[in-house]
Amino acid sequence: MAPRSAEVSRKTKETEISVSVHVDGTGRSEMATGVGFFDHMLDQLSRHSLIDMKVSAKGDLHIDDHHTVEDCGIALGQALSKALGDRRGIMRYASIDLAMDETLTRAAIDVSGRPFLVWNVAFSAPKIGTFDTELVREFFQALAQNAGITLHVTNHYGANNHHIAETCFKAVARALRMALESDPRQPDAVPSTKGSLKG
Repeated sequence: MAPRSAEVSRKTKETEISVSVHVDGTGRSEMATGVGFFDHMLDQLSRHSLIDMKVSAKGDLHIDDHHTVEDCGIALGQALSKALGDRRGIMRYASIDLAMDETLTRAAIDVSGRPFLVWNVAFSAPKIGTFDTELVREFFQALAQNAGITLHVTNHYGANNHHIAETCFKAVARALRMALESDPRQPDAVPSTKGSLKG
């Protein structure tokens, strides 16, 4: 399998973002988005997917965190799609139930080339510290759309909003790790009867 790495830069009037990913990494991360809780979640995404990620963002945080979080999702999704190329040799599908203390969250992934998000996660408060809880969904919507993945996330139960958010990132990370692994039984095949995973 060829090296699966990519870099993406994105600049708008709202944000300036640079992202690099190495899919076959060890989970090394460098996060500097200006949003502390989001950096913590991105660290979890990198660490548990074993995808090396570097994210640098300058955004209009004087307004709120929305544009920065969403645009990081866009850029990360684009970088993942670019790094995966024609998606040859991947396992493609994965799902996991991930526990953290009182919380249990499921993530299921199809690296299909067809972007779709199903989100069954509810938070009991609008913020975790200063971070808007609704931005968790916004990030995964942007990631799925731009990476070309079908992503279902369901929080079965949980009481602590930090734990609920963290299990979403960890569960998606672990599912990504499994779905992007090389399939030893068909390392040179695109896992689709259509012969393409480009949508």
